[in-house]
Amino acid sequence: MKVVPLAAESLGVRSMATYVEVGPTRVLIDPGATLAPARFGLPPSEEEWEALRRANDRISAYAARAEVVFVSHYHEDHFRSDPASYAGRTVLLKDPRRSTAGLQARRAGELWTALAPVARVQSADGHRRRAPDLELHVSPPLPHGPDGTALGSVLVLTLADPAEPERFVFASDVQGPLSPVATAYLIQERPTLLYLSGPPSYLERELGAALVERGIENLLRVIDTTGCRVIMDHYALRDTRFAERFARLWETGAVVTAAGYLGLADAPLEGRRGDAWAAARKPPARAGRSRERAMISRAPKRLAKGGTSA
Repeated sequence: MKVVPLAAESLGVRSMATYVEVGPTRVLIDPGATLAPARFGLPPSEEEWEALRRANDRISAYAARAEVVFVSHYHEDHFRSDPASYAGRTVLLKDPRRSTAGLQARRAGELWTALAPVARVQSADGHRRRAPDLELHVSPPLPHGPDGTALGSVLVLTLADPAEPERFVFASDVQGPLSPVATAYLIQERPTLLYLSGPPSYLERELGAALVERGIENLLRVIDTTGCRVIMDHYALRDTRFAERFARLWETGAVVTAAGYLGLADAPLEGRRGDAWAAARKPPARAGRSRERAMISRAPKRLAKGGTSA
């Protein structure tokens, strides 16, 4: 099995886009990438825009290889709205009629409508496919973070070749996992390699340290029970002190970032935005939201196809 993280916070952008080859089947997962429009009162740096361009180029290149595309949920750092990325492929999408509401439901409806004429679109919730060289199944909706979260739900994808011992589980934005239900599901799936979003410690002042600690404990439980290796990225890498905050996880030797999995140095550019602007000697003294939006709107061609990550 071949697993290739294409874009991630440790690679400079908001994303969990991943490409997997299992037997002869090629799967593109959550093919979106965006930048935070505002962080530390600052818009994206030039280095972030360049990382986004490279990320979108990688996603497009691997989309051309894939025959199956999977979308775990409808936050815009996890999908593209451009039908060309899905045309002619089997597309497994989170069901817009099930545990999908508000802005995500609207995005889901728009994406399903756009893809229906050009792709083989199927509801992913609970989907199962088994062949001599492929085991593919999808979870029911699981919490996007803690139980009862206003952020909605996500789907977890499991890929395996029945003839091989490897089992790859892509757990998207379970954020730790924070939910005991999501934790139990991940243990049940018996991953050998698990890819998930870490706890949102960059919001720890608002959420509380106890919630972040719960995510750490739950992931340690998954590792201890299954013996899996873990790629942890996304929310966890937005924390400027992620190396220290998640020391208990890194010290297990089982947990790496997406960049680390690829043998690259971590480049969490969003967390370094203040330093980037200081080095450029042109940060706005106090960039209000209206100014940030204006700066971004002046460069529409540089935005990710999926938009921002709200």
